Amino acid sequence: MNDFLTALALVFVIEGLLYAVAPGAMQDMAQKASQMPAAALRRYGLMAACIGVAAVALIRA
Repeated sequence: MNDFLTALALVFVIEGLLYAVAPGAMQDMAQKASQMPAAALRRYGLMAACIGVAAVALIRA
C-alpha cells in the first residue's frame, strides 16, 4: 500500500509540474482530448496502463 500511495503522489507531482511549466500546452492537449472519440481515448489509456505495468515489472525485477 505504501508503494501505491508513493506512486500516486508521484503522479500528482508530474501532473502538477506539467501544468506549472507548460499550461498552454496542457490546455491544448485537454481540448484535443475532448474532441477525440471515446474509443480512441480508451485505447490510448489502456496502452498507457499496459506500458506502465510493464515498466514497473521491469524496474522491480
